[in-house]
Amino acid sequence: MRVYLDIIIVINFIFDFISLLGTSIVLKRNTKLFRIILGSILGELSILSIFIRFNSIELILMKILLSIFINLIVFGFHDIRYFFTNLYYFYLLELLLGGLLYVVRSNNYLIEILIGIIFIYFFIKSIKKLKNNYNKYISIRLDINNNTYKLNAFLDTGNKLKDPYLKSPIIILDNNKFNLEGDILVPYNTCNSNNILRCIKGSNLYVNNKRINKKFLIGLSNNINLDGVDCIFNEELMEGI
Repeated sequence: MRVYLDIIIVINFIFDFISLLGTSIVLKRNTKLFRIILGSILGELSILSIFIRFNSIELILMKILLSIFINLIVFGFHDIRYFFTNLYYFYLLELLLGGLLYVVRSNNYLIEILIGIIFIYFFIKSIKKLKNNYNKYISIRLDINNNTYKLNAFLDTGNKLKDPYLKSPIIILDNNKFNLEGDILVPYNTCNSNNILRCIKGSNLYVNNKRINKKFLIGLSNNINLDGVDCIFNEELMEGI
């Protein structure tokens, strides 16, 4: 029984590690390896179901709460959409790996094979859709008022916003997360109206650990609704990288 339990522990750890690592890669979360390992170790708590008798509802609730806790440990919490996207793809990979493992162990079951093929098809389809968005995600480091922020940025080719006076490119920051006060007023136009954007100056900007030497402004907005995104990056600042 001891050898059998050892095998279960190892397989369960590998199973969770691959699922968490796959989620991090697919969604480009830039998660540190030790967090993924820690989350995989916490996943071993599911083995308690072998020793403690749970009814079906208790077992489901236990696994849901455990997966929520693991995702918070590994990916943290930025907003509701960010959290549920992480959880969704973690479940998706868990089901995919579990289904494939089940098919390998019982390859005489045609229904399970068909379900696995259908599941893989929709998974690949969703990954292709995600690829178009998440390959535009970059990690930046930004210094504002003597504070350093590590941010997830979306490289928007449509963001060509500039200060009309100094011609400085503007990065749009989700101010719901930072509550900064802007003292520079920059006019800008939309399709239907003219508006004013409050901005501040940033002292240093790094993209992939490379410093950007161009002057720039940081626009403060409360209307950024992209999953896991802290700011909209200006494409002009990528020139020369």
